[in-house]
Amino acid sequence: MKRSLVTASALALVAVLPATAQELTKVSFGTNWIAQAEHGGYYQAVVDGTYEACGLDVTIVPGGPQVNNRALMLAGKIDFHMGGNLLQAFAAVKEGIPLKVVAAHFQKEPQVILTHPGAVSSFEELKTLDTLFIGDNGFQSFYQWMMAAYDFPAEIRRPYTFNPAPFIADPRSGQQGYVTSEPFAVEREAGFTPDVYLMADHGFTTYATTVETMQATIDETPEVVRCFVEGSAIGWANFLYGDNAAALEAIKADNAEMTDAQLAYSIEAMKEHGIVDSGDALELGIGAMTEATFKDFYDKMVAAGVVEEGIDVEKSYTLEFANSGAALDVKKKLVGE
Repeated sequence: MKRSLVTASALALVAVLPATAQELTKVSFGTNWIAQAEHGGYYQAVVDGTYEACGLDVTIVPGGPQVNNRALMLAGKIDFHMGGNLLQAFAAVKEGIPLKVVAAHFQKEPQVILTHPGAVSSFEELKTLDTLFIGDNGFQSFYQWMMAAYDFPAEIRRPYTFNPAPFIADPRSGQQGYVTSEPFAVEREAGFTPDVYLMADHGFTTYATTVETMQATIDETPEVVRCFVEGSAIGWANFLYGDNAAALEAIKADNAEMTDAQLAYSIEAMKEHGIVDSGDALELGIGAMTEATFKDFYDKMVAAGVVEEGIDVEKSYTLEFANSGAALDVKKKLVGE
């Protein structure tokens, strides 16, 4: 397996090389929501000097309900953007937008369906509930796949308004959410621990928390792209398995409403469910991507009527940077494998 220079030399440089001893390239990375544990690897790579070690001065630009960081990247205002799932990348190809996914730091999208404890006993049995609270975006994407792959009925869907009260009040209902956040909120508000069904474990095979950049950035500064991708992978390994105290403080500095309890819950959920470190990432390293996964998910979305047939999926990504195994040695050192 090819090993990147950032792996060993960067780790040494973090400890001994002052930031002023090298000329750093300033880059910006726009997230797709306000600061949270699900962004932890990037904050980690900033605060512990991993990006600096390979020559970058990275500014994280938090997203939010009134912030469109993807549009800022398309306009050349920021260099990298945190994508959601692969549907956005497929849409970019259809629209002729010259951007590429260069890494996937979530091997599994954390999308789940929550139920009351014991309400059902399997993912397929979710369709026997009286109601599923699903938002409009979810209904147009993953719920179309649920209907196509598992014969879920459209009639039981009710709009989810990001208020858990209707779900909490109805024991014969289910609700969409992220495994890293909604179960925690329901437990705090309702006093029970919901059952959780992670869609990725039942065939919804998209990557998530991708890193997108413009083709021009890849063409003009491939070394910057490589440093950011590999530095982020190392950041994620250190965040999940090492000392993440400084990164957590940086997240809270960018999001005053974030609590220690929420951060701890989200990190444990990411580890328990293999959101970051599972599948191909176990051998190829955090951030790994494969042609097979892109094709598999695209085929499923075509079959579900979510995207049209004929999109050249290979134009949505490049494997030039993601599979170097940059974080494998870091993880091995931290967990003792």
